Amino acid sequence: MNFIPNDEEMFDAIGFTLATTNGKFIATSTPWTTDSIFWKICNQDTYNHFAKNHITWQQALEPNGPIKTRWLQEKKKEYEADPCRWKREMEAEWAENENVWLPQALITQCIDHTLEYAAFEETQGGDFYAGLDLGKHQDHSVLAIIKTENNTLKLTHMHRFPLNTPYASVIGYVKTLNDRWQKIHKILTDNSGVGDYITEDMTNTGLTNTEGTNFTQQTKQQMAQWLKQTMTEKRLHIPYDSNLIAELNTERYTLTKDGKTQFSHPQGTHDDQFWALALATYATRTQQHPKLWIIPKTNTAKTRLNKLRQRLQRHKTEGTTR
Repeated sequence: MNFIPNDEEMFDAIGFTLATTNGKFIATSTPWTTDSIFWKICNQDTYNHFAKNHITWQQALEPNGPIKTRWLQEKKKEYEADPCRWKREMEAEWAENENVWLPQALITQCIDHTLEYAAFEETQGGDFYAGLDLGKHQDHSVLAIIKTENNTLKLTHMHRFPLNTPYASVIGYVKTLNDRWQKIHKILTDNSGVGDYITEDMTNTGLTNTEGTNFTQQTKQQMAQWLKQTMTEKRLHIPYDSNLIAELNTERYTLTKDGKTQFSHPQGTHDDQFWALALATYATRTQQHPKLWIIPKTNTAKTRLNKLRQRLQRHKTEGTTR
């Protein structure tokens, strides 16, 4: 319930409908944003007529629940670097780090529950743009593909490759989709750490729509700002993907003394999907080229008068010379 955009409008519609049927409304969710109807139901006195149940990992732990002690220990280790996520997912409490680049409310408004990822085996048609963030041993390689429809950007495909996946396999995956889907206009890749040879290999395999870029402080700032702008303008639509949502909310930022933005993520977490999506959205940017407009002269009375004056002056000059 806490991840649904336009939740108050939906809640009103459900409420008036149930008033005519004497039905029951049940809402369940992991805590997420505080500017939501779900937060109001759980925290405001005006909603005390709701029966409330607050379930944490303690109630769900064996033998009373399905959670195994070993799984709990593994999950606690995974979340060591991200205490806010542990608090939301396991303690069922609202929490958000203040210096996250993409706030929870901004991510929520981009979630489209009618949108699903297209499978690798499917054939797709339309206009596509891709972002490929490359990694191997510590970071994952991630491919994000966006479909553009009018002024809307829809995240159509997201694939995170297992660690240690050879770059040749990554290129083969992209090549297959590029040949199967018509048409991927641009594939923007991250050359940082791997150099230009991956982009060259992709181009040599026929992926001539590949364009490499190096992740610098400036380029990362430009891409992250463009991603945030498309989300703020409600142009970007993403499926409900809990892993993606958590990763988008993980990226942190700090302002340097020269006014630039420095991005980071907590140790033990990943931001590969964040940057793959940023690359894909940045690839959709249309470059504005200056245009030369040729405006023909109109045969107005003023133009004819000027021509007449020029002819008259020429005749006077010629007469003086003679």
